[in-house]
Amino acid sequence: MPEDTVIRALTGFSTRNPWKVIAVWAVLGIVLTALSSTLIYRVTQNQTGDFLPKTYDSAAALKIAEDQFGVKSDANTVTVLVARPDGKALTAADQQRVGAEAEKLGRHRVTMPKPKDGGPSFLLKDYSQTPRVTPAMMAPDRSFELLSAELVGNSTAPGMQDLYRAFRDDARAQFTDAGMRTGFTGGLADTVDTTDAGETASKITSMLVIGLIVLLNVLVFRSVLAALLPLLAVVFIGGAASGAVVGAAMLTGIKLDPGTPSLISVVLLGIGTDYLLFLLFRFREQLRAHPEQNARTVAGEVSGRVGNAITSAALTIVAAFATLGVASFGQFRVLGPAIAVSVLVMLLGSLTLMPAMLAAAGRKMFWPSRALKREPRPGSAARLGDLVARRPLMMLVASVVMLGALSAGLVGIRMDYGLHNGGPQTAAATTATEISRALPAGVSDPTSVFVTAKDGGTLRSDRLDALSQALTKVKGVGQVGKTTLNQDHRAARIDLYLTADPQSQQARDLVSGPVRDTVAAHTPTGLTAHVGGTAAIFADISTAVDHDLKIVFPVAAVLISLILLVLLRSLLAPMILMLSVGLGFAATLGASTLLFQHLLNKPGVAFTLPLVLFLFVVALGTDYNILISDRIREEMERPGPARAAVARAVRHTTPAIATAGLVLAGSFASLAATPSSQQVGFATALGIMLSAFVLSIVLVPALAALLGRSIWWPVRPGKHASRHPQHHTNVPTQERDRIPSY
Repeated sequence: MPEDTVIRALTGFSTRNPWKVIAVWAVLGIVLTALSSTLIYRVTQNQTGDFLPKTYDSAAALKIAEDQFGVKSDANTVTVLVARPDGKALTAADQQRVGAEAEKLGRHRVTMPKPKDGGPSFLLKDYSQTPRVTPAMMAPDRSFELLSAELVGNSTAPGMQDLYRAFRDDARAQFTDAGMRTGFTGGLADTVDTTDAGETASKITSMLVIGLIVLLNVLVFRSVLAALLPLLAVVFIGGAASGAVVGAAMLTGIKLDPGTPSLISVVLLGIGTDYLLFLLFRFREQLRAHPEQNARTVAGEVSGRVGNAITSAALTIVAAFATLGVASFGQFRVLGPAIAVSVLVMLLGSLTLMPAMLAAAGRKMFWPSRALKREPRPGSAARLGDLVARRPLMMLVASVVMLGALSAGLVGIRMDYGLHNGGPQTAAATTATEISRALPAGVSDPTSVFVTAKDGGTLRSDRLDALSQALTKVKGVGQVGKTTLNQDHRAARIDLYLTADPQSQQARDLVSGPVRDTVAAHTPTGLTAHVGGTAAIFADISTAVDHDLKIVFPVAAVLISLILLVLLRSLLAPMILMLSVGLGFAATLGASTLLFQHLLNKPGVAFTLPLVLFLFVVALGTDYNILISDRIREEMERPGPARAAVARAVRHTTPAIATAGLVLAGSFASLAATPSSQQVGFATALGIMLSAFVLSIVLVPALAALLGRSIWWPVRPGKHASRHPQHHTNVPTQERDRIPSY
């Protein structure tokens, strides 16, 4: 096939010129890593509402806020609480002092500190600015006064976070000198406090994941190079992939979600290590079988053969995530292509850099192990292969029963659109709690109603009095602010302070129901009103996600099936693989629902979980299915019974799949250390484990043993060779002696 020729051309060139290929990837990896780590924050969008299509109500409200009221899309409001240290009510003199200090704070330019990592500062965006500080509200009991400070910039950028820390420290010192205590809350404050609280845990988790990969490789290969080269290769390729994603985003003008870079890193670490493990296991196997053959020649042959399976696996991932391009929610729509691009770069690296490393290292790759000099004893993998081949129906039923039991957890599943996921009690959260004791919970994050005239004419605030009065009667609206007109009186804003946390389900239900109903019923004729704010945005996101799930799921399933149909050249095998990974997806989501929704009493599973889990489990889980299927087909092309071929395939492939599964699951499990991605980390790790240890080495081989060569219908490999079972080419003598005849 043409793609086979291309794969063998790439792997052949790389194994013939290993040091040139390694040098090119090293330069690309180092240079692009430095550039992408600096420029990534220029192509990320931290305002979730900007990912919504403009047809949604909250997106229309954002547009009016930007165009008519000058609200910047990357503006961050920091709420500053000022109170007396003794807890007593603020006096008139205290209020004057607070006003004077706030005025000075609003005139002081905050300079962004220099980066701590010593990176290329000339590429960094300078966020230095003079914040806009205005009085916000006084507590009814005068226990504190709130100030509103606006800082403009990407809240996920390290430079912007350092700027906030400088502002916070300056404000705290200034008010302390004036005899006052301070507290800070809001989106930016909460982001920085959460980052600071989880910094140590994140570093420890990353070190543990890397340690896990090295330890597994050492235990499996008993080699220093085989333990470290996968990480080195992934670092080089991952750096180039990050650069490609950032470059593509800058060229196209798209904005990425802030969580995309970390997710890409986890994906590349997992699948990159997986692909090199596939090569290493097959390389070692062939070196044992052909000790007289040149190691570089073996590297070329192995890379060309395994390269087909790696290409198939990578393309299924690309196809799965590319389907997110049809999603209406922008956060999904940019995530898919970003991961697809990075996986394509990893595929290129797997067909060039990884074969080059095998060719350059040769037999030294497995030093000081002596495993190449002796035939391994039949181990647990061989026993599992024999069991699956002898009792395929029993193993099939056991697998389906276990997966079905886990799938039962889907009964009563609920989606949780909340942002708070049980993270640490930060200083920002403590300040927000203190504010909510005296004022509505939404006072630092109001829900706003924006009103414009349909003919573009001017407005009078008194025309909206009836609307304001109606909103005060809505249960759950704690307070309604005064109607504010923009400079040319062509737009009006009414702020609502909800009694519920704006990020809670209660607030979303309130905004999407009674608030919007009231606005629709009491907006004067000739005027148009839109409801915006955090609660409104996430209410619309829930609608967009529900819509996207109904489209992306079937499109991804059909596209992956078509790719498998072309790659496997079979009608039946792709159906079996898709049914198995579908069952694995249902089992994983069911188990996650049981844990988080029922056992841990969470409001539900994270709203992004079903889609992300579907793509990762179906796409990455299919990797292992493709690997075992490719080996089963190869073994069935040899003479002998089909069940014997299945036994050999399981024996040779199980160590690679088991090791790769543990590595990939460990990589995704690292996400669980971050509260916001805890569910995604747990669920993807579990899904990968089920895919590797249940679907790929038990369920799929059991079906292959039951169906025999018919699984590859209409082209059945080796269908005539089975008449001559005495010939087992390229099979070691010890293995031929123990191959069962079925």
